Amino acid sequence: MQRHTFVRTLVATAACALLPLAAQAQATKLTLGHGAAPGNPRHEAAVRFADVLKSKTGGRIEVQVAPSAQLGDDAAMVTALRTGALDMSANSQGALANAVPEYAAFGMPFLFTSLPQVWKVLDGPLGKELADRTAEKGMVVLGYWDNGIRHMSNSKKPLLKPEDLKGMKMRTPPDAVTVDIMQSLGAEAQQIKFAELYVALQQGVVDGQENPLMNIHASKLYEVQKFISLTGHKYEMTPFLMSKRSWDRLSDADHKAVMEAAAEATALQRKLSQESDDKLIADLKAKGVRVDTVDKAAFEKGTSAVDDKWMAGPIGPYVKKVIAAARAK
Repeated sequence: MQRHTFVRTLVATAACALLPLAAQAQATKLTLGHGAAPGNPRHEAAVRFADVLKSKTGGRIEVQVAPSAQLGDDAAMVTALRTGALDMSANSQGALANAVPEYAAFGMPFLFTSLPQVWKVLDGPLGKELADRTAEKGMVVLGYWDNGIRHMSNSKKPLLKPEDLKGMKMRTPPDAVTVDIMQSLGAEAQQIKFAELYVALQQGVVDGQENPLMNIHASKLYEVQKFISLTGHKYEMTPFLMSKRSWDRLSDADHKAVMEAAAEATALQRKLSQESDDKLIADLKAKGVRVDTVDKAAFEKGTSAVDDKWMAGPIGPYVKKVIAAARAK
């Protein structure tokens, strides 16, 4: 009896000693969803984030990246983040503005002329204020990525001045500022999910759309849109977010690893975004697309009422601060 008791005790002790190792070895699996196609800077940065985080945690945290709206459109992913059904998303400014209205402030027409100008504002106090407001809605900001300076494309004609848009059916994302911009220029705005945009353009449901060149290129919209106008009418960010419920399940050490991996991914995404336009213009022209510059002053004048509307609205004080910061020398 004594021998059997000793053996059982020894086995139990050994099993207890192994428990911490088993717990350490157990991987935490997270899912990161986004709406862009592979090859887009958003996807490249999401993959880098997953790789870096896995390395920093010795394989304990594994991130599965789901591109091309596999988990739903941006609006659906925002809802999933807030409920904890989705762990992370590289999302869109417009969809997030439905939950945190202040995001719309960064989309005012012709507010930013370069990406470094935007980053200076986002990485300062106004970006911190935005992150605090986002946390109140159940999401943690891991970084502010770019969705670029946006341009217009269509299948009908060059859009060189505001009058050229009158009567045009233009697709917009679920973004109130973009709708206001299109309507101020005389276009008919129609909201269509990005995943459905190629077919809508191909079938003539809409005449044109607006997006950064990197999205137009990665999703091959140039195949059904032979006119691109470099309007640069607005900036749009890609907030990189984590569900607060998922965040709260991680340890302090894991929080540190997540933020370090996010910082590296953010730097990559911004670098790729900044590099994209010049080389993509040449590539799009080589594919037979006509790329035109526009009368930007006329477009700015045509959209000036959009600023006034938003400064007078519910988030007016924040809009005014963003405009002031963007225009500060």
